[in-house]
Amino acid sequence: MEFKLMELPFEVTGLEPYISEETINYHYSKHHASYVEKLNTLIKGTKYENSSLEEIIKEADGGIFNNAAQVYNHDFYWYGLSAAPSKPSEELLTLLDESFGSLESFKEQFFNAATGQFGSGWAWLVLSDEGKLLIETTSNADTPIRYGKKALLTCDVWEHAYYIDYRNLRPKYLQNWFEVINWEFVSDNLTQAKNSWL
Repeated sequence: MEFKLMELPFEVTGLEPYISEETINYHYSKHHASYVEKLNTLIKGTKYENSSLEEIIKEADGGIFNNAAQVYNHDFYWYGLSAAPSKPSEELLTLLDESFGSLESFKEQFFNAATGQFGSGWAWLVLSDEGKLLIETTSNADTPIRYGKKALLTCDVWEHAYYIDYRNLRPKYLQNWFEVINWEFVSDNLTQAKNSWL
């Protein structure tokens, strides 16, 4: 099986002025595409040749894991963004209130976690086994699904995600990233995660 670069769920100009067309072109067409290409090369002739991304992530290590996880993480990142304004579902809002106090408090805590992540990595909103929302960060290519966790949302805090637009100002990138979150995607992920336990 050969992995394909996903299609973006929005036009390359759709996230402006928050994320520029130039950033999308480099991030998606260069970095993301490179992970897909490298993964296909690395798994050829191995036991992972016909495995899913999730299977590879949970079993592999080294370069195969790194590239598989980066493909998955980037797919998840892009799906979590939208050119159209959206709002969390009532179910998600209720759980955000229960877990963080409010939507604004969640944003503040997520912002602090993402800006505080040392070096390259990701910030995540995940659903715990107890049904509570948690904010986690992972370094480099690491990803919650490697540990069987239910991811709902992620923000890429590798420099290639924001350096063209914001240079070293990760906090400014985070502030604007909140403006283009696809809350419908996050809400759907919550519903699917909860249904998977039924």
